[in-house]
Amino acid sequence: MTGVPGLAARQAALRLLDAVLRRGLPLEAALDDAARLLDRADDRGLAHALAAETLRRLPDLDALIDSATAKPLPGDAKARSVLRLALVQALALGTPPHAAIATVLPLVDGGPRRLVHGVFGTLMRRRVALPETPSLPGGVARRWLDAWGRDMVDAAAAAIAAPPPLDLSFADPDPDFADGVALAPGHRRLPAGARVVDLPGFADGRWWVQDLAASLPARLLGGAGAGRRVLDLCAAPGGKTLQLAAAGWAVTAVDASAGRLARLHENLARTGLAAEVVEADLREWAPPAPVDAILLDAPCSATGIFRRHPDVLHRARPRLIAEMAALQQVLLARAATWLAPGGTLVFSTCSLEPAEGEAHLGALPSCLVPQPVTAGELPAGLLPDPRGHVRTLPTMLADAGRLDGFFIARFSRAD
Repeated sequence: MTGVPGLAARQAALRLLDAVLRRGLPLEAALDDAARLLDRADDRGLAHALAAETLRRLPDLDALIDSATAKPLPGDAKARSVLRLALVQALALGTPPHAAIATVLPLVDGGPRRLVHGVFGTLMRRRVALPETPSLPGGVARRWLDAWGRDMVDAAAAAIAAPPPLDLSFADPDPDFADGVALAPGHRRLPAGARVVDLPGFADGRWWVQDLAASLPARLLGGAGAGRRVLDLCAAPGGKTLQLAAAGWAVTAVDASAGRLARLHENLARTGLAAEVVEADLREWAPPAPVDAILLDAPCSATGIFRRHPDVLHRARPRLIAEMAALQQVLLARAATWLAPGGTLVFSTCSLEPAEGEAHLGALPSCLVPQPVTAGELPAGLLPDPRGHVRTLPTMLADAGRLDGFFIARFSRAD
């Protein structure tokens, strides 16, 4: 078994699928453990790519498998997961069918092995294909249909078909950077697939990777910081911290995750920008004095970043969404008390769930007054909601590569 080329990477991909689908772990968080036996970066990358593409195509892969079995295999059956890996290689990644099945058969023994071989052979003889536009998981599609309508669901399905473009944020609002398209000041959008560390300006810290939608909360805090104090709450891995520091704010970046804060420190070192970094749980921590501004990019289900992280569509079930919405209410209430009178608070979540966005507008702390966003503050093609908050959807900027899903609202503290 160990002599099969690429087997270790397929074993790691199988562990990744189990971590996401059975244990509910984020794909990125599970990668180190799942790939612990892989020595080569290429094998680690292959394991991640196999698992991620399988998760992008999971409903359609399962529909094919179910069409070729007398009765459906259990969702957590090893044979089903192995078939998913074989089919995604053959139908989505361009692997010759004989190689796709040969690289996964050693992962199963006995009856399941014969089953996998038989089902895969049946489907190949039928010359099956995956749909050009993937199907969303049923529960997600129904939830988003109720919230946003058919056009959004169709756009989301189209958006998950392939990795999204690469967005760069620059410390300089008018950078000398020839590549890509500028959709906002200090921004460039490049095609998907670019190797980040090889792009000009990476080594000297001129820019960092950040989706255009993710850059909006910091943009909406209001111009140059001029040394004013701002809290970037739930800050890691640090894109918003870098934006604020580059704009002249005196930033205190707070996050509970030591691992994610390590990336923030790396980003600060690479860009040469400065911020105070605090590892703390916001339910227990408090600043020593009121501050001029707060950016609370709250923990959430993260369904808005499904284009880059397709695992969220399979992990973010209603219970998790409700838990995150309750936590957001707690953090918003605490953060409001840390704001100086007249100060500005921007609240955001990278979620496409109204419970983690619009629903909060009906239960605001009494000291917060809505500060509506205007059209002139947003990139061309985006408009605020009539109530003055911002909701980005995958329907937006479709011709330019679309956007991640975010909810953003801005408030001031009453005197």
